[in-house]
Amino acid sequence: MIYEIVDKMFVLITDLEASIELDIEDIKQAKHESLLNRNDQKHYMIEEITNLKQELNQELISKMQQGEDIDKYRDKVNSLEAELLKLYESNKRLASLVLPVQQMYKDLVEEITNANGGQIFDIKA
Repeated sequence: MIYEIVDKMFVLITDLEASIELDIEDIKQAKHESLLNRNDQKHYMIEEITNLKQELNQELISKMQQGEDIDKYRDKVNSLEAELLKLYESNKRLASLVLPVQQMYKDLVEEITNANGGQIFDIKA
């Protein structure tokens, strides 16, 4: 069961990392709409990884309580941790691109608002 959980997590992490790489490429090419198309799928993968992590922890605790030597799972769990660190680094790269773009849009909105006397839209009734 532990190996199955870890394998499912590997698949999700790999898929999520690929999605982040696509996001990075889309940001570089200013294809911002494409980012939104993947958001729901990424949120689902993140939730699944979180749920599987909890399930993995419960399984490991259960095996320990049954007196099983869980050291035999160490290599597999360590590889999973290494993949999670790679995912974290990819996410950091994505954030380093997203935050400046977000700031650029915020600055544009402020500039337009200031140019219009503090209002984005000039509504006349």
